[in-house]
Amino acid sequence: LSNRVAELIRRSGFEKPMPIQCQALPVIMSGRDCIGVAKTGSGKTLSYVLPMLRHVKDQRPIESGDGPIGMIMGPTRELVTQIGKDCKKFGRAAGLVAVSVYGGSGVAAQIGELKRGCEIVACTPGRMIDVLTTGAGRITNLRRVTYMVLDEADRMLDMGFEPQIRKILSRAPSQRQTLFFTATWPRAVVRVATAILTNPIQVNIGDTDTLVANKDITQAVEVCGGFQKQQRLMDVLRNPPNQPLKAIVFCGTKKMCDQIGRSMGGMGAVIHGDKEQRERDYIINQFKSGRVPVLVATDVAARGLDIKEVNLVVNFDFPNH
Repeated sequence: LSNRVAELIRRSGFEKPMPIQCQALPVIMSGRDCIGVAKTGSGKTLSYVLPMLRHVKDQRPIESGDGPIGMIMGPTRELVTQIGKDCKKFGRAAGLVAVSVYGGSGVAAQIGELKRGCEIVACTPGRMIDVLTTGAGRITNLRRVTYMVLDEADRMLDMGFEPQIRKILSRAPSQRQTLFFTATWPRAVVRVATAILTNPIQVNIGDTDTLVANKDITQAVEVCGGFQKQQRLMDVLRNPPNQPLKAIVFCGTKKMCDQIGRSMGGMGAVIHGDKEQRERDYIINQFKSGRVPVLVATDVAARGLDIKEVNLVVNFDFPNH
């Protein structure tokens, strides 16, 4: 990698590679398909972004009418936005253009960026299919995608994206390098990975058993009903086990998120699928910076978001999965 990229890695606070990076980088750089299983926050993003820069730079330059060379799919807008920022930051240092494509935001600006040409695209599966099928496929294409990443693959399958994923993969060349990064390794992910990867090397960091709790987390279960439940939540938030309070409250429905958010006054902010992307980004930034101590969310915030120092997570009502 260039000195500019190396300097950017140093400035980002990486003194040495994290365990997933130590194991996955040599595998990916050798050109093999790879499955990386590691918990959220373990450094998976740079594990595939850095080799992608090398891979893209080794291809012939893109020309007018060419689509991207490197492609990353993620399950939620928040995660794709976050991945896109890393791709743009490191891509810029390597002289490459990266574009983020996701729903809930103006499609015209995204189409404009794709038409101008880019080497890397980070996307949600649904919006990418919309873009590929709009205008008889003249906006962009996947004919040159030779580096494909499915990030948080287990979450994408949970959300029912398998048909869209397969449709996108069918439009990319069969001769490509495909990478799977996931936090858990359930049977559904094994089945899909087996179908789309070619002789992959699997890298596991930590325990891959989905039934084993994270040892860094103290878990407490309280059983209570109706009004008592919401009252107990407010008691916990007013007298948290750790100070200063930085809490995420997960709810199974948008309606419940709004209901709890209203009961908190200015203490909490709410995000879910009905919020505009600009508002969701603003709320996440307010929470990250500590200006808002409580984030009330559906599972749009459940995976992959880089939020430091959260010391309390409350599953208020469990979603189906």
